[in-house]
Amino acid sequence: MNILFVTSEAVPLVKTGGLADVSGALPAALREIGVDCRMLLPGYPVVLDKLADATEIAAFDGLPGGHQARLLAASMPEAGTPLYVVDAPALFQRPGGPYQDENGVDHVDNALRFAVFGQIAARLAMAASPLDWRPDVLHCHDWQAGLAPAWLRLAGGATPCVTTIHNLAYQGIFPPATVAELGLPPESFSIEGVEYYGNLSFLKAGLYYADRITTVSPSYAEEIQREPLGMGMQGLLTSRRADLVGILNGIDTGEWNPSSDLRLACEYSARAPAARKGCKRALQKEMGLEIAADAPLFGVIARMTHQKGIDLVLEIADGLVARGGQLAMLGTGDKTIEAAVAALAARHPGRVACLIGYDEGLSHRIEAGSDFFLMPSRFEPCGLNQMYSLRYGAIPIVHATGGLRDTVEDGVTGFVFEAPTGHELGLAMARAFDLYADARARRRMIQAGMSRDFSWEHSARAYAALYADLVAARA
Repeated sequence: MNILFVTSEAVPLVKTGGLADVSGALPAALREIGVDCRMLLPGYPVVLDKLADATEIAAFDGLPGGHQARLLAASMPEAGTPLYVVDAPALFQRPGGPYQDENGVDHVDNALRFAVFGQIAARLAMAASPLDWRPDVLHCHDWQAGLAPAWLRLAGGATPCVTTIHNLAYQGIFPPATVAELGLPPESFSIEGVEYYGNLSFLKAGLYYADRITTVSPSYAEEIQREPLGMGMQGLLTSRRADLVGILNGIDTGEWNPSSDLRLACEYSARAPAARKGCKRALQKEMGLEIAADAPLFGVIARMTHQKGIDLVLEIADGLVARGGQLAMLGTGDKTIEAAVAALAARHPGRVACLIGYDEGLSHRIEAGSDFFLMPSRFEPCGLNQMYSLRYGAIPIVHATGGLRDTVEDGVTGFVFEAPTGHELGLAMARAFDLYADARARRRMIQAGMSRDFSWEHSARAYAALYADLVAARA
């Protein structure tokens, strides 16, 4: 099968969140099981700078807003996945990130930018495509690719479409006047189309016009069919229950492998996890914590936002320190939360350490050096860090939501609490302190977690089966 994977970010080229991790790994995993998966990506400066081998293979005109674009061919670094890049300098060659300027403000023309991106994806799936290679399935990710199924269906294209929701909270909502500005047919602006509470929603378009809808964990697929996590889309998603499936994300087990990770101070495995002690000591030294082998060390790597429950960590942190624990935090986000985290570290020098920002190497070392890993997210479509934690032997403490519920087994591989409150997190933390005092039980839990298989192969085979079903149904 031929699959065109339409995404706005992918590691190692460009990343703002978990979508990039999925986009970097899943196409490669699909190719390993015989699926010809290729990727379409916008031509941001950071992308083009890393693709010296990119060559022009097609050109497009008559795009929304009167824009023109070139289509470049390249391949993903390391994985080698074939890659198509939309080179439209007026839309994508600018300072800042993929969606925001250098001041963190959304680009004012995001609707136009990703409408052009989506229309090119749709054209590549139609009979008039300028390429010899044609996808059997168009697989679109999040709101940025949401108009691709709409453009395809409104032009009469028959190629099956899949839309994957990575986080329903981000919906690509724009004023109703945007419909005419982009050249969408007026009749598409209805409840049976792209309209969402009086506005245009790119994600609503992707969900309505797709043949199948997937999301990134089975539990999240159920949660988004009702409030509060349905985010206003629960009616549509419930009506399409038969077409909605949750497929759990995997992780890159080559990149995240404690027995060969060069970022770590020591190497270890599920069979011989004792060397983690050296990683813990190295992490304490690196982050300015007291070198104390007997102090339970809790790690946090997250966007510092309300969704991630960092306020709950702040609520229990003083009690954690009072019981003899340590806390190592890494992340960036809401400035108020950042300030509160920095104040916590200043209040407990040597016991609480934080780095406001992001450091990929340090994220690996926190996973390897922490005894426990806190993920009290209020909602989490899938989550990756809890799977990294299990693989690295950091026992996860998670709220029972989305992919966290699907990947952590309470009392076996970690601790799961039901309500996203400081009280419930505190009770789970108390269980962790009790476990820490029982070395044999803690070793059993570490080994149980490290033995779990979260490789991308399982996800890739599930997606391949979904594609095959769509192709057979269309035939």
